[in-house]
Order: sequence, then C-alpha cells, then structure tokens
Amino acid sequence: MGQAEGSLQKKLKPRHISFMAMGGVIGTGIFKGSAETIGLAGPGVIVSYIFAGLLLLVVMAAMAEMATVYPGRNMKDFVREAFGEKISFIMGWMYCFMWLSVCVIEIIAAGSFLQYWFPEVPLWVLSLASAAFIILINLMSVGTFGEFEFWLAGIKIAMIVIFIVLGMGLIFGIIPSEHTPYLQNFTNYGGFFPNGWTSVFSALLVVMFSYGGSELIGLTLTETENAERILPKVVGNFILRIILFFTLPILIICGLIPWNQVGPESSPFVQVLSSTGLSGAAHIMNFILVTAVLSAANSGIYGASRMLFSMAAAGEAPKILAKTNRKGSPVNTLLLCGVILLAGAMLGMFAQEQLFRVLMAVPGFVVLLVWICIVLSQMKLRKAYPVKPAFKVWGSPFITGTVVLCLAVIAVLFLIDRQNRFSIGICLAVLLMLIIWSFAKFRSKHGGV
Repeated sequence: MGQAEGSLQKKLKPRHISFMAMGGVIGTGIFKGSAETIGLAGPGVIVSYIFAGLLLLVVMAAMAEMATVYPGRNMKDFVREAFGEKISFIMGWMYCFMWLSVCVIEIIAAGSFLQYWFPEVPLWVLSLASAAFIILINLMSVGTFGEFEFWLAGIKIAMIVIFIVLGMGLIFGIIPSEHTPYLQNFTNYGGFFPNGWTSVFSALLVVMFSYGGSELIGLTLTETENAERILPKVVGNFILRIILFFTLPILIICGLIPWNQVGPESSPFVQVLSSTGLSGAAHIMNFILVTAVLSAANSGIYGASRMLFSMAAAGEAPKILAKTNRKGSPVNTLLLCGVILLAGAMLGMFAQEQLFRVLMAVPGFVVLLVWICIVLSQMKLRKAYPVKPAFKVWGSPFITGTVVLCLAVIAVLFLIDRQNRFSIGICLAVLLMLIIWSFAKFRSKHGGV
C-alpha cells in the first residue's frame, strides 16, 4: 500500500551521492560530446572544461552553504525560500523538462549502442527495453537504487582511469605502438589553440551540457542522513574528480590523435582504444558506452522524479505525484517519467537524428538557468539566515556575483548561437508557458483579481 507524501527514505550514503552526481555527468557529454568540443577548440578545450568546473564549484558550494542552514530541504526549497513559489514552480518544471530530455537522448543512445550486438533488433525495441530497465531500478528502495547507481558509475570511472593510464603509456612510448607521439600533437596542427583563444568560449556551450547533472546532489538532500554535515565534504572531492575525469582524457585523446582527425562518427575513446591493438577493444568500449548512458539515464530519472515529488508535496504539481510505495520510492512520478520515456523511444523510431539535434541543446541552456537560480538564492538568503552557516562560500558576494555574470553571458551566447536556434526556441516557449501558468495558478490560489 502506498504511503502518504513526504515519506522518502534517508538511506543514501556519501559515496552514493557523489557517484550518483558523477553518473549524471559522465555520459554522452564526455564519451561522444568530446569529439565536438575538441573539433571546436583543439587541445585548448581543456581551458573550457576547467573554467566551467570552477563555475560549478561555486554553484555547488552555494548549495552546500544553504544545506547547512536549512537541513532537510533540497535545492528547489532553497529557491522557494529566496524567491517565492512562482520562481520555484518555474525552475522545478524546467528542471524536469531538462532531465526528461536528457533521458530520452540517453535511452535512444543506449538502443543504438545495443544494436552493435543485436543488429536485427529495431532501435525502438532496444530503446524501450532500456527505458523499462531504468524505471525498474528506480522503483527499488532508495538504498538499493543508490547501490546500483554506485556500481554503474563505478564502471565508467574505472574505464576512464584505465583509459588515462593506457593513453599515457602510448604517448610516452611505455606501451609499444607504431608511432610514439610524445607531445608533438599539442604543438603541431596549429598549436594548443588552433582556432584561436575565442574558440574556448564557443566550446563552453557544449561543455555546459557535459557538466549538467552535477547539481543533482541538491535533490539527494532529503534522502541523506546528516546531509548538512556531509554535503560540504562531498562537494570539494566531487568537483576535483569531475575536472580530472574530463580534462585528463581530453589531453590523452589530443596527445594520441591530431585534434583535426578526431571524427564525430565514433567515440574518441573507441579510436584511442583501437589504436592499442587490444583484442576485443570494440566490444569492451561498447559495453562501457552502454553502461555510461544507462547510468546517466538512471540518474536523470532520479532527478526528474524527485523534483516532481518535491513539487507535488509543495502543491506545485498534482498531489497524486506525492505518493510513495512501501520502499519509499515516488511511484507515481516514476510511472509518469516512464510514460514520457516510452513516448520518446517511440518518437525516436521515426525521427532519431532530428530528435537528437533538438534535445541536445536543451540541457545546457536549462542547466545555466538552474545554476543561476541556485547562486542568486544563496546571495539573497545569506543576508537573513536564521542560523550561522557551518560552511561558507569563499569570497561571497563578489565571487558568487562574478559567477552569476559569467553564467548569464554564456546563456546569452546560447541564445544567439544559430545552430541551437530551434532548440532554444522550444526552451523559451516552454519557459514562457510556465511563466503564464505560474501567474494564473498562484493568482487564483491567493484569490487575486
């Protein structure tokens, strides 16, 4: 029998939180998207990843500070406390829209990777199977879910570590190969910034998509014991790992393959592993890719379902979505997410490439809006904290203000980028609809005329 609202279980551990967030981040953005970022900026793209990582560090630190002041609340609650129910309502629904877009991308990608082993099976069937698998995992108890995601993300992380070690061995001749490049590929082919330093900013648009999902930690707070004590410790280690797991593989790829020869038709990781001559390298890499996208989709469904649950509990979504099962999982929100995933998988059957192009820009833009909301909430709430925070953002409000400005500039770059015009148009249309809906909903709720 289902439980009433507000009965999520506090069974997530620090390692679950950290690996869940990394699971949401380390997906198609690094395994496939790295080809696009390298093509835009060459080896110098690592500056984009480091810069975006520093912005993310401040966003996460702002969330950690608020968690120490308002225990038992998540990131949407912080926004609600700072700016009221209308902004909280808009951000919550935009965040769900973002994660469901990501999940559709990931399950279609999973289906396409599975076709390597099952070429006779239609893509939509494999995508549907991937979607069903993800929903079943999320229906488990949150402790079991956290453990499952821990191991899924662990496989990806282990793969990246092995990739870095193998790559360094090949670059410096420790592992024999036909050609030992040493550091030549960083200086030849136009140098470290072959397309000029401004290309670093062009690559930021893709990098923001890659880093999207890190803020997922902010939704685990209501299912984590002593979150206000644990989160500040998790943030520092998490950001360091994320930056290393993105920048080091990029350096390895650019060190082994000239940046202008990294093709978008296959993962740069596959290209590098193939050059090692390892038997079965293609099968190993395909297994890793399937695991990576399923893990990212798994984290994404968690993010969307918990945000919907939180909104339902606050009266910002239908109350029926606040129901949980005996295991403490928000069963109705998961079923809704499942229906949307199944619809996305079916839509991918008719327009896979078009769907990918439309949805890929959605997460990057929405993530910017969410990050801006988080930092602005910290800046506003800090002036009137009811208790002294156990952890503080360094250099606030100057550092936080600078981060908001940088995020706003990147958001404007998204708006004027021609390649993303249709996708951003959809985002703005959804945003406008939510703004109108929020005014209508809360005006009637408070008896406005």
